[in-house]
Amino acid sequence: MGTSLVSDLLPQGHALLRMLQRRVVDPARPDVALRALGYNRQYGPQAALVIKGAAENPDRIAIVDERGTLTYAQYEAQSNALARGLRASGLKSGDVIAVLARDHRGLLLIISAAARAGMRLAMMNTGFAKPQFAEVCAREKVQAVFHDSEFTSLLDALPEDMPQYLTWVDEADAVPAGAKTIDQLIAGRDAKRVPPPEKQGGFIILTSGTTGLPKGATRSKVPSLATAMLVDRIPFKRRGTVVIASPIFHSTGFAMWSAGMSVGCTTVTMRRFDPENTLKLIADNRADMLVAVPTMLTRMLSLPAETLAKYDTSCLKSVVVAGSAVSPELSEKFQDVFGDVLYNVYGSTEVAVATVATPRNLRTAPGTVGKPPVLTTVRLYDENDALVEGVGKRGRVFVRAGAPFEGYSDGRTKQIIDGHLSSGDMGHWDEHGLLHIDGRDDDMIVSGGENVYPLEVENLLVTRDDVVEAAVIGVPDPEFGQRLRAFVVIDGGAPSDEEALVKDLKDYVRGNLARFKVPRDVVFLDTLPRNPTGKIVRRELPKD
Repeated sequence: MGTSLVSDLLPQGHALLRMLQRRVVDPARPDVALRALGYNRQYGPQAALVIKGAAENPDRIAIVDERGTLTYAQYEAQSNALARGLRASGLKSGDVIAVLARDHRGLLLIISAAARAGMRLAMMNTGFAKPQFAEVCAREKVQAVFHDSEFTSLLDALPEDMPQYLTWVDEADAVPAGAKTIDQLIAGRDAKRVPPPEKQGGFIILTSGTTGLPKGATRSKVPSLATAMLVDRIPFKRRGTVVIASPIFHSTGFAMWSAGMSVGCTTVTMRRFDPENTLKLIADNRADMLVAVPTMLTRMLSLPAETLAKYDTSCLKSVVVAGSAVSPELSEKFQDVFGDVLYNVYGSTEVAVATVATPRNLRTAPGTVGKPPVLTTVRLYDENDALVEGVGKRGRVFVRAGAPFEGYSDGRTKQIIDGHLSSGDMGHWDEHGLLHIDGRDDDMIVSGGENVYPLEVENLLVTRDDVVEAAVIGVPDPEFGQRLRAFVVIDGGAPSDEEALVKDLKDYVRGNLARFKVPRDVVFLDTLPRNPTGKIVRRELPKD
């Protein structure tokens, strides 16, 4: 057997072992596992997970939303009926359909039904403005749109003859005359499993779009072992309950929903994040896992102590965050309040899961993104594409993962070195073998000939009790080329003595970091501009 074949099979064997240990694959029911592999090849994971869940746990609750619950059997039946409704509407296999919806049963039904009908599903960002939405629909060649009623106004920019279907209608919204709903597509249709499509439709998850129009990251197929990348380092409880606060249209929420489905979990959704309601959903559903973005944790910690004490969250065993950086301060503070339950997932829409930091990792090195899971390797390269090794040596982060990226839907891709894809970040390894992200490689600020990564300054500023959050950017400077400008959100609102606080903040940075990392400007804001996945949209911060 060739060396390369052995090197490929060993990680796959390890991945299968982890899936057995985590009960993704039940060793007592190999027949179910084999059938699930077949469904994955025929329909894709979005449908295969529901089919598997309905076979193993038909009466278990699959979805909890504001309308109530759906069992796995109901989810399976309605997915099949909706797939038939899609085909009856005139859409066909290979067509691209878009969904613009918050987290609820309508979104999860269209995810499963589109796969069964062989249609490519483009999951749209709920934070889109009308021009962005229209441009992305045109670029992705969308042929029908499924949307919540609150986004109806965005559809004005689309061709008048494009089919539109409502996935959710708010109580305050009247259904427009002649509007069609997915409930109508489902009603009266055969709920038996639809025949598999000739070819999997696949799906498109959009990038965050923090630097411009979001790009479409296409995945036609997801390997059956890809779930191992999450369950390897995150302990999903078999038939547990997961509260998902992160948007499922983005890669983190989608991946965690998929992994939870693989072990028969109940998914509790919310259309809009509210910190107290999140605690209530955890307590009421006895949830063992929460999926969120770091800013949501900050808002939960900002609740009064008496509010936090109202809800019994002792059932919570794992809090999984991703989407933006977790500062050392947030990591420590959250685990001090909720216990050692925090898992920090680092990755992107393109590279999938790169590393995962466990609660122990985060106690050892607060702010770390941890180690690569099974099926994944991470390497650092310098600006000349040479391998960077050694503790504390900074390099560009490249990832080889078990869910390969096929390139953007416009034909472009990212740099690849030795099979490893660029993440776009800079990082370094510490003495414990844990990865730390130093910032985006394109966020680096050159001020007076010195290189500064904003994340280091931001992480320092938020260690102060009076700073809720901070962002640092470079702005043009005639003397230094660029100078640092810090945007700071203060606890309690605007400072009473702004000039004194500016001096205090600068002195604080000067006392902890090199002088060239001290912001020349400090601007106070009520909130930082963020997208729905929690990332700071730096282009919206004023540069003059």
